[in-house]
Amino acid sequence: MTVLRKAARPMLASVFVTGGLSTLRDPARVAPAAEPVAVPVAARVPRLPEDPEQLVRINAAVQIGAGVMLAAGKWPRVASLALAGSLVPTTIAGHAWWKEKDPEQRARQRTQFMKNLSLFGGLLIAAADTHGKPSVAHRARGAAASGRKNAGRAQREAAHTLRGASDTLRALPSNARQAVAEHL
Repeated sequence: MTVLRKAARPMLASVFVTGGLSTLRDPARVAPAAEPVAVPVAARVPRLPEDPEQLVRINAAVQIGAGVMLAAGKWPRVASLALAGSLVPTTIAGHAWWKEKDPEQRARQRTQFMKNLSLFGGLLIAAADTHGKPSVAHRARGAAASGRKNAGRAQREAAHTLRGASDTLRALPSNARQAVAEHL
């Protein structure tokens, strides 16, 4: 499976790196289409610029950076989530097929929308991929079960030790028991 991951990640990332580079070189080309989606998003997210061209550049930079990270296998789960997040506004702004009147253009945009939806699904799978290792949640459940087991064992051992101490104390002569009680 490792060979599969090493081949599949760069393939999945390639569309984002090339698309991000293209957009970064000429953000003015896509900024008008992005404006209806990007500006309302920027208004809701603190510290994002409201200039559509700047937002398009930021999105392109995220796609390039996360795409390179995914292709290189560096933090692939985080990179996949970043790419999935960058794909949502890109898809809604760039491939709003439901707004198209021309049947050919509508069909073309619907195809692009579905392609991006497929990429989104692939990115979600990549984000959930644990490389054959148990997930963090699985490991946490295992650690909790082990902790409960160890706590139960410690409780039984403590009860056994107390019973032994109690039996030992009862076996002592009364004056020795009184001396022990004074020290406690």
